[in-house]
Amino acid sequence: MTDRRPRIDAHHHLWDLAAVAYDWPTAADGPIFRSFAPDDLAPELAGAGIDRTIVVQAADSLDDTDAMIHAMAATPWIAGIVGWAPLTDTRAASIAIESRLNGGLRGIRHLIHREADPDWLVRTDVRSGLAVLASYDLAFDVVAVYPHHLRHVPRIADEHPHLRFVIDHLAKPPIRGPGWERWRRELEAAAQRPNVVAKLSGLDTAAGPGWTEEEIRPSVEVALEAFGPGRLLFGSDWPVCRLVSTYGEVVQATEGWLSALGPDERDAVFGWTAERVYRL
Repeated sequence: MTDRRPRIDAHHHLWDLAAVAYDWPTAADGPIFRSFAPDDLAPELAGAGIDRTIVVQAADSLDDTDAMIHAMAATPWIAGIVGWAPLTDTRAASIAIESRLNGGLRGIRHLIHREADPDWLVRTDVRSGLAVLASYDLAFDVVAVYPHHLRHVPRIADEHPHLRFVIDHLAKPPIRGPGWERWRRELEAAAQRPNVVAKLSGLDTAAGPGWTEEEIRPSVEVALEAFGPGRLLFGSDWPVCRLVSTYGEVVQATEGWLSALGPDERDAVFGWTAERVYRL
């Protein structure tokens, strides 16, 4: 028996290419252009000592959300779902959410980085949709991809103080490219809002093939300084991580970045924050 806190992977995906229409991944994405089910992830979790997970949408469709709900019903270690709802239509969003709350829906995400409009997040109709999420006590995952999107987080967080915002992948910091100081300033501005948290996820793919723990460490240090461990969540971004990493490598690197923290602080990143943000 162990009395350790459950460790939570707060960001991974599942997809069935035969059952749901996805516009990504494509054949160009090689090792991730196939279906991924809970049985594929289970041995990775066991090997890394991860107990529970949050599965996150991979398509802006209710079909994808329903597929995740079905997977959760058959998988004890899936603790919650970040699905999709049509935020530009408040009535349709309410109907979609209402009928899925009992299926494990704990948050909503939209693939804003695929929208042609880099300011999609602050459109009037979208901001009305965010108010719907707040009324259902759901979190909103922000797919902020530098250099767009992140700058809008302070505004929407101020407009919706009762909505929990989750910045995915630290907004993909420019680890090997220009713009580091702007990314840092925008992340720090977002962190000044108490209803904003961020995921330590997707940093391996942000860096690219051959990434090292040390080259990513400065991004994590900025996040720790800005948010503190109580407002950060670990996420593997599996199976996307398979483009450059194994699941175990992602977990091991995250443990390395957090090694100077105390046990309670590490537990926050690996579980407590996810429990609070997603109401697990």
